[in-house]
Amino acid sequence: MSELNTVLYILLDSWHQLGEYLSFIIWLVPLILMYEAPLMLLVITGILRFFYGQFMTTPKESFYRPKVSCVITCYAEGEAVRSTIESFIEQTYRGEIEIIAVVDGAVQNGLTYRVATAAALACEQPNRKVIVLPKWQRGGRVSTLNAGLHMATGDIVINADADTSFDNDMVAQIIPYFEDPDVPAVGGALRVRNVSESIFTRMQSIEYLISMQGGKTGLSQWNLLNNISGAFGAFRREFLIQIGGWDTHTAEDLDLTLRIKQYFKRHPNWRIPFATLAIGHTDAPADLKTLVWQRLRWDGDLLFLYFRKHWPAFTPKLLGTGTFIFTLLYGFLQNVLMPFVIVIYGVGIFIEYPWQFVASISAIIYGLYLAFLLFFYTLVLLAISERPKQDLRLSLWLPLYPFYALFMRMVCLFALINEIVRRSHEESSMAPWWVLKRGKKF
Repeated sequence: MSELNTVLYILLDSWHQLGEYLSFIIWLVPLILMYEAPLMLLVITGILRFFYGQFMTTPKESFYRPKVSCVITCYAEGEAVRSTIESFIEQTYRGEIEIIAVVDGAVQNGLTYRVATAAALACEQPNRKVIVLPKWQRGGRVSTLNAGLHMATGDIVINADADTSFDNDMVAQIIPYFEDPDVPAVGGALRVRNVSESIFTRMQSIEYLISMQGGKTGLSQWNLLNNISGAFGAFRREFLIQIGGWDTHTAEDLDLTLRIKQYFKRHPNWRIPFATLAIGHTDAPADLKTLVWQRLRWDGDLLFLYFRKHWPAFTPKLLGTGTFIFTLLYGFLQNVLMPFVIVIYGVGIFIEYPWQFVASISAIIYGLYLAFLLFFYTLVLLAISERPKQDLRLSLWLPLYPFYALFMRMVCLFALINEIVRRSHEESSMAPWWVLKRGKKF
């Protein structure tokens, strides 16, 4: 009973503190609902729409089997390259698959080159061909992708990282989307392969499941997919060549997605689906330092692409009205400006209000965030997850996720400031410094 009394006391005290600052709540709650509610509604209704179409209707068998070229970007993955190549060889897709492993900097990455070559020689499956393309001078990720694109002969090109493996029905899941001539590209789903390695991989597993797989599934139902992952995406080869392939600098995945969307006004029927059940597995950073460095690159690239490189292209005349409004609200504002708002808002509360109120409002925000997280996690588990037993184990770690999400916002803020002050996108490990320095300045 003492524990129950303590909980009741905390709740009553929080209610009392909030009551004394009612104007703050009246101002805050509508602001949150006005901004967040439309996005939540889009995602939730999109997931329900996906569930109905996928599981409540009779699926149609597709006989569309174009030749597929899989471009694997290899650098220093070593033995991991073998499992990636083998996962393409073992695909259940009945059409022809051409596997192109491009080894960037093959001189200094001899192990990766030898492993890829051995895996190619061991391929004995019909309708499967493995090509190992060594790039002796390192040129970076973009040049590696474009070298593979130049070599590709398939109608559809799937790009993959060498440390990513796939379910054996991945190609069979993703190709039917291209039967629609109005689909230029398709995003693939990613899961964390090393989920049990550390607390950080568990947090990222929740993030991938909810934000990436769940969020992208919901948004794609309304043709609002925000990004095709650089580790796993599929494209029509002729269209990819037409727009110049991948571009220099960094964050080539978001860059390419934004360039594709600039055709939406001219082709109003175009759409970019998300293949929810086409699953790739990747190793997430297992320690804090590696995770922070990864997110500094990701988040700094957001500001560079939105406010420097593609700023002139953000107009309804290119994107179309719907895509423009969504990108403005949930591309610019949420990803770039929201970290600044959260920090300013948090500092303001600490300065203006007593600590009792700060503690109360923090507890309320945490409770609301956790409640929505539980709801969304349950929705994704029931409507999307193809591995519900595995994903159910993550439920024990959900109470820690709000703290992880807040910390990632702080990292994002630092990354944005770093990009503003130091142009950090020019310091990416995705390409040698001399390649990035030669790129066009924005």
